[in-house]
Amino acid sequence: MFAFIARQPILDAGKSVFAYELLFRDGKNGSYPIHDEKKSKYIAEQFHPLGLDDICGEKSSFITFSSETLISRFPTTLNPDRVIVELADPTDNTVALFEACQHIKQMGFKLAIDDPMMVGTQHDIFPLIDIVKVDVSKTRFDTIEKQISRYHDANVKLVAEQVNTQDNFSICVDLGFDLFQGYFFSQPEARILRELPASKMNVVDLMGESSNPSFDIKRISEIIERDATLSFLLLKFINNPTINKRYKITSLKHALNYMGEVEIKKFIALLSLTNLGDEKPLEIIHMSLVRAKFFDLLAERRGLKNNPPIAFLVGLFSLLEGLLDQSMTDIVKQLPLSDEVNDALLGKNIEMNNYMTLVRSLESALWLNVIKQAKILNIDQKQLHVLYNQAIVWGNGVRSAISSHYPRAIA
Repeated sequence: MFAFIARQPILDAGKSVFAYELLFRDGKNGSYPIHDEKKSKYIAEQFHPLGLDDICGEKSSFITFSSETLISRFPTTLNPDRVIVELADPTDNTVALFEACQHIKQMGFKLAIDDPMMVGTQHDIFPLIDIVKVDVSKTRFDTIEKQISRYHDANVKLVAEQVNTQDNFSICVDLGFDLFQGYFFSQPEARILRELPASKMNVVDLMGESSNPSFDIKRISEIIERDATLSFLLLKFINNPTINKRYKITSLKHALNYMGEVEIKKFIALLSLTNLGDEKPLEIIHMSLVRAKFFDLLAERRGLKNNPPIAFLVGLFSLLEGLLDQSMTDIVKQLPLSDEVNDALLGKNIEMNNYMTLVRSLESALWLNVIKQAKILNIDQKQLHVLYNQAIVWGNGVRSAISSHYPRAIA
């Protein structure tokens, strides 16, 4: 049961998601929590916690375990094909921990450790380790360069942690890291002012319609019909089981009759975003999807108007800087969004600023900030986690609808 959790993507050199690291609010330093029976039952009944498949979709999970849990309370329900066991204290050289790790390896799990000083080869447990994580914000690059061959010789994969810029990503690739954790993929590669290509103008037109208080179904149909890809993706979105479990929808007009104006505006915004970012890692689109749904749920909970769906659009477009490699100031000058959406994207809307602070806190497992924002928004913090979990499930569903038709990111 995983009710209060953050997930952080770990990407490969092609910027595709390899796994998610899961950070638990109830566990020490984000490790797997130990729930007593009474508390577990209460969480299950009240807050509808998710399973790993809901949180991580088809991807693997890095989960940190304390020595005590590994030795005496390791959960038997976890799937060794989907979970990578990370040691909370790799310097613990007790016989009991070593034997526990041997047993866990025999069960088929891979073992990972955090090793910021790259001294893991000196520890007794090192022969059992499959993956080593190195915090590149705390480790000198010349130290990494000297040590990295020892890990490769031992057939150990290396994860670079705290990779938060494109430059750092490039350096870590050149050094020989296999995997990368951090938010480099959502950052602009170069802040340059350039015109959006003519091939994207259909997409830009749709973005404008999504934030328009009025709704011109004829105009929207004309835009989508000009582009076969847009038509195909719209119907694929709307017929995804996450969105629509009951009826097969065959046209935009049919969708409008079934879903209504507001939902169609959300979907044409989704179409716009996925086509604007078709050379970027899919994970940045995925983060945008989760933010969009989360902001939408927050606005609904707060009783805010929903036509046009401002909160949804602000969440969806909040990572445009990374998608378009431009500053938000330059981006809003080129896109035909409403003034209300533009102001919110530029940080001029207090309500949306609170949503932004909250979602960044949830993404980064900054739990004290989550508590603070819960008070500001007057929403029970446990309910915030419920809404965020709903957004993750929704984002996973939409991602599955587009991933097979989404170009692989350019490394």
